[in-house]
Amino acid sequence: MTYLLTCVAGEPSGDLLAAQLIQGVQQHPQLADSRLIGIGGPRMHECGFESSWPMDVLSVRGYVEVLNNLGNILKIRRELMQRIENERPDVYIGIDAPDFNLTIEKKCRRLKIPTVHYISPSIWAWRGYRIFGIKKAVDHMLCIFPFEPKIYHEVGMKATYVGHPLANKIPMCPNPALAKEQLSTKNLLQYGNIDSDETIIAVLPGSRESEIQYIAKGFFKAMLIMKKSHGKKIRFLTPVATDKLRPALELLKKEALEEDPDIRIELITENSSLILEAADSVLIASGTATLEAALWKKPMVISYTVPWLTAQIMKRQGYLPYVGLPNILCQNFVVPELLQEEAQPEVLARGTLEWLDHPAQVAELVDIFEELHLILKQPTQELAAQAIMQTIEQSGA
Repeated sequence: MTYLLTCVAGEPSGDLLAAQLIQGVQQHPQLADSRLIGIGGPRMHECGFESSWPMDVLSVRGYVEVLNNLGNILKIRRELMQRIENERPDVYIGIDAPDFNLTIEKKCRRLKIPTVHYISPSIWAWRGYRIFGIKKAVDHMLCIFPFEPKIYHEVGMKATYVGHPLANKIPMCPNPALAKEQLSTKNLLQYGNIDSDETIIAVLPGSRESEIQYIAKGFFKAMLIMKKSHGKKIRFLTPVATDKLRPALELLKKEALEEDPDIRIELITENSSLILEAADSVLIASGTATLEAALWKKPMVISYTVPWLTAQIMKRQGYLPYVGLPNILCQNFVVPELLQEEAQPEVLARGTLEWLDHPAQVAELVDIFEELHLILKQPTQELAAQAIMQTIEQSGA
């Protein structure tokens, strides 16, 4: 039987997760012939997904940023809902992007269209009351962290721990030397091959335009400070998540070169995994990428900056002392977090370089991240596809 699945991902990290979910659907004996439509990115498209709207419009975070893009978001939501009403998919699958997807999911349930949500909103971190709204919108929650299903079961919701797909994709033992070679053989490096005595710092200021606006400038200033203070050969590798982000990053690189013509900053299209594997230390914006860095067993400094009003609203609704996923999952500050006023370039630079001088602490961190990796490693694609099929069957579709 051919099923119609409507899927919506709202950002590059969701595109990656959704692509792997789609692969699981395509390998499931009952879902293999399914047609997948909705909103997605390039990785989903490579899997045969039909995207009818640009994913970039949904790739905003924070109250102020969403307000600036509200007109386009509402227009897409209306058009998507009209298509759902006309085509009546067998299931709606929201991949992260909770503010957008939960609204659609709630309307789908009123139409008797079953819903699956992949990636639980962080109700355990802030705005815990959202679980009651989620219960009205979602038939089955797919959880990527082991402690999440219990929260949903307590309010009578179906939830399945599927593990994190990145834990299956990333090897338990990274090979930085090989990653450095691959960066060269793929012709990704502007300044030539990486020397054996060269320090590599991965710098990831985010995958959204708003993150580049509020975070990247401080990160580039931190690179200049690291170049001056390190005293050894050092190179900075920054992945460019989408073409839209490149002009702003190129401008920041140009400004850095004007201040120090010898600084080596490489802006590399995508390839964040290869960059993280090659790195000796990482300066990174809070988000899914921090978990990827932890799975690559990398020492890091996590930072984040948002507009003042957004920060005040989030601060008043937060529950955990941690922001970065590695710290949340380990329930401890295993890596530093420098947020808002603390995210000064000098402090970011010092924290990133300090790991290089403390190999014993890095070894301890690697042990912690290996244990985390084992917990998150599950047959994610298979478990997710099973839950989707179960949701369709229970709906009588």
